[in-house]
Order: sequence, then structure tokens, then C-alpha cells
Amino acid sequence: MIPIDVALLFMGAAIALAAVPGPDNIFVMTQSALYGRVSGVIVTLGLASGLIVHTTAAALGVAVIFQTSQTAFAILKYAGAAYLVYLAYQAFTASGSKLNAEDAPRIPTRKLYLRGLIMNIANPKVTIFILAFLPQFVDPANGPLIPQFYQLGALMFLATLIVFGGVALAAGTLGALLRGSASVQLWLNRVSGMIFVALALKLATAER
Repeated sequence: MIPIDVALLFMGAAIALAAVPGPDNIFVMTQSALYGRVSGVIVTLGLASGLIVHTTAAALGVAVIFQTSQTAFAILKYAGAAYLVYLAYQAFTASGSKLNAEDAPRIPTRKLYLRGLIMNIANPKVTIFILAFLPQFVDPANGPLIPQFYQLGALMFLATLIVFGGVALAAGTLGALLRGSASVQLWLNRVSGMIFVALALKLATAER
């Protein structure tokens, strides 16, 4: 069991790291601005769930593969970049009228959740970061190591919900003020598409 002082220190560090602008919180911001606060929160849940996958990889040593194998790292990062390009295509081809009508079809909850989950899992740098970050707070004197990894992973999950949830609510509120105009919605789609392309390029050119 991780001591409370270590848990509080880790939680503070996790919140600070989550607040640093990066691909994940930019992704939450664009999705929330386009589809609303609830959609942004669902995407946030997907991203946070991805952290549990990365924590498991770190706890079981799988993350070492991505840290030491250039091929494994490349496969995962290019898969993630391809998915972002796909999202960019969807954004560029969406029309403002699709978001304008109140009875327009919304993106299913499951699809939004998977967007966040895939976005997080397909970034090998997250796995490597967790592999480097979490062990600093793990101590054999506090008991079995794997449960400690999961305790820290749960705290990172909570920190992500707090920070990214705040981003989703703020961006969703701003987006609600803008979505009344079809032309503005079209502009938001185009900006979102450009952000996805930029994130795809960033991920595709990432080095270990």
C-alpha cells in the first residue's frame, strides 16, 4: 500500500503534468467544442482508461519492448498517426449543417469513448513516460509492486478526469456559443481537421 504522503505527492505531480498542453488535452478541447461538454467528458473517460492499459504494460514489463524495440515503437506510432488522419478526414468532409440542427444525429457514446481510448493507447510515448514516471513512486518496502503500479495508475486516472474534464466543460461551453452558426461550425470542423493532421505529424515524427 502506498503511503498517503507519497500518494498526495504523486497526485499533485500527475495533475500538474496533465495540465501541461499536449495532444490529449487538445484532442479533448476540439471534440468538446464541436460536439458539446458531455461528448468531451466521454472522450476524457476514454483517454483516462487508456492510462490503465499503459499502467498494466508498465507493471508487467511490456513497456520495455516499446522502449527498446524501434520496430514496435514505429508500428504503434504510425497506427496512431493513421487514426488521427482518419479523424482529420472526417472533420474536413463534415458540413456545418450536420451540426446545426438540434435533431442532427450525434456521435454515439461508444464511438466517442473509443476515440479517446485509441488516441491514448496508440501513443507509445505515453507508455514509455509511465514506465519512467511511476517507478519513482514505487517502493518494495510498501508491499508487492504490481498493486502499487495500479494504485498509481488509478491516481493518474483521477488526475486526468479532473484536468481534462475541466477542459471539456470549458471548451464545451464556448462551443455551445458558436454552434448556432452553420458557417462557424464548418470553420470549427476545418480547424479540428488541421489540429488532427498536426497531431498525426507530431506522433509520426516522434522519437523515443
